[in-house]
Amino acid sequence: MIKLYGYFPSRSNRPHWALEEIGAEYEFYQLDFAKGDNRSSFYLNINPSGKLPALQDGDLLLTESGAICNYLGEKFPESKLTPASGTAERPLYDQWLFFILTELEQPLWTKGKHTFALPQDIRCPSVLESTQWEFAKAVALLSKGLGEREFLAADHFTIVDIMCAQTLRWAIKFEYPIEQHSNLVTYLERMEQRPAVAKMREKVALQIPR
Repeated sequence: MIKLYGYFPSRSNRPHWALEEIGAEYEFYQLDFAKGDNRSSFYLNINPSGKLPALQDGDLLLTESGAICNYLGEKFPESKLTPASGTAERPLYDQWLFFILTELEQPLWTKGKHTFALPQDIRCPSVLESTQWEFAKAVALLSKGLGEREFLAADHFTIVDIMCAQTLRWAIKFEYPIEQHSNLVTYLERMEQRPAVAKMREKVALQIPR
């Protein structure tokens, strides 16, 4: 049985969403940051960094959301969530996956680190203005790359769309605007209307606490 350890909402939404798109059997364990669940001896034995998400599948343990999602797509190839190596779609898929992780997400995580994640004495509030500029540049490139297409990296839904939609939702939560890019607004609405998103939220309501 696949086990996913995460916190809703966070990056763990990415593999959680993927599991629902696939229709795989799995158990979801909600770890509450506020209660320190991610620093418990139970979870530190799974992931010594205390970060989420983590996925266990038999003897395999994975701890990065992008790697977990790619693994799930390749484990369940019929889902077509991860284009197979050697296909025409795979290079574009890889390009957008790395862009989301290295360009679109990073200004958001920098803000997160310097507002709540890092110890207060090493936070640097002066970097926050630059993160706004970085995100604006990255989101403009994303908007141009998407254009009027329905999906970002292929003619069908892939892991890249999960990664992108979750990151755009994160940006809105952090008050980084995307509304000037109407195609991204409608894209996000379309992605979040997928049945798997509703199923993911239902699963959270039935969480298995640790």
